[in-house]
Amino acid sequence: MNIQIYGKSKCFDTKKAERYFKERGIKYQPVDIMDKGLSKGELNNVLKAVGSLENLIDTKAKDYAMIKYLVPEQREEKLMENPKLYKTPIVRNGKDATVGYQPEVWKQWV
Repeated sequence: MNIQIYGKSKCFDTKKAERYFKERGIKYQPVDIMDKGLSKGELNNVLKAVGSLENLIDTKAKDYAMIKYLVPEQREEKLMENPKLYKTPIVRNGKDATVGYQPEVWKQWV
């Protein structure tokens, strides 16, 4: 298992996800999405796993208005430019990925 948790330092759900794996003795790699972001390849892999770009966008973000009315092609580019628009945590396990706190899915990975 190769768990990566992409999150924001002040995100409560990211902290809960890290605690979930730590309590079960599962090693994970924390990635500060605000610092590192997602590469184009990582974003494509996550999109394949979660279904659509809409599942990755945090509609409660302060800057959501800047992406809300863009066409899908522009949304992807804007999302990569502004990592604060990602809904977190994004938890990856190889080709599998989840967005948000989803322990019921992570349990199936173990």
